[in-house]
Amino acid sequence: MLTVSHVGRRFPSGTEALRDANLHLREHDFIALLGPSGCGKSTLLRLIAGLDQPDSGELIWENGPPAAGDIGFVFQDATLLPWATAEDNVFLPLRLRGVARDRGMPDVHAVLHRVGLKGFERARPRQLSGGMRMRVSIARALVTRPRLLLMDEPFAALDEFTRHKLQADLLDVWRQAGCTVVFVTHSIYEAAYLARRIVMMTPRPGRIDREITSTLAHGPETRLDPAYASLVAAVAVGMEKALR
Repeated sequence: MLTVSHVGRRFPSGTEALRDANLHLREHDFIALLGPSGCGKSTLLRLIAGLDQPDSGELIWENGPPAAGDIGFVFQDATLLPWATAEDNVFLPLRLRGVARDRGMPDVHAVLHRVGLKGFERARPRQLSGGMRMRVSIARALVTRPRLLLMDEPFAALDEFTRHKLQADLLDVWRQAGCTVVFVTHSIYEAAYLARRIVMMTPRPGRIDREITSTLAHGPETRLDPAYASLVAAVAVGMEKALR
């Protein structure tokens, strides 16, 4: 899908966020970008999304630049319109593309149901819990049926129980939607649970240091599986090496 080739990014302040970063994204990947705070994970995500431009290197899309709606982005904060209902927040990307409301609402309701919000279509953000607001944000990113879903630490502010539930639900959504996911996190446990490919970054200036491929089978008891514990340990060792 995409090759990130020798990408560097230095901000006007002089901060060098990325240096010689290389990454390949394939169709239907689930990649976790793992690294310490400030290592350039979010910067790389913004470059992939087209929200920023590299100072060096290039991003090479296999079939040309993505079309409108091909990329969905979920930020750390749900960033919902406080005056709008859940369905209107999710409808926003379609409205901006000129889709009529009566034509777009079936897709809006379908994706809200997919993320577990059936019955909350008319609720406003203040009426929803933090986890539910994040579900609305995920639904908004999915409503255009993107090929690539970018997620920037979306569960970081949630309590552990809600976070675990949303992680499991996200895997279900990923399987159903068939898209590629790039998920930024600084949690080894989260990366090991979610990703098929765990990509580890060095401290700033960030670069891709190493990668671990996961074959972990997911189910209700995954977190109690010795294979999960072994994967967490392997990722922890890998991150120790990346941080040297």
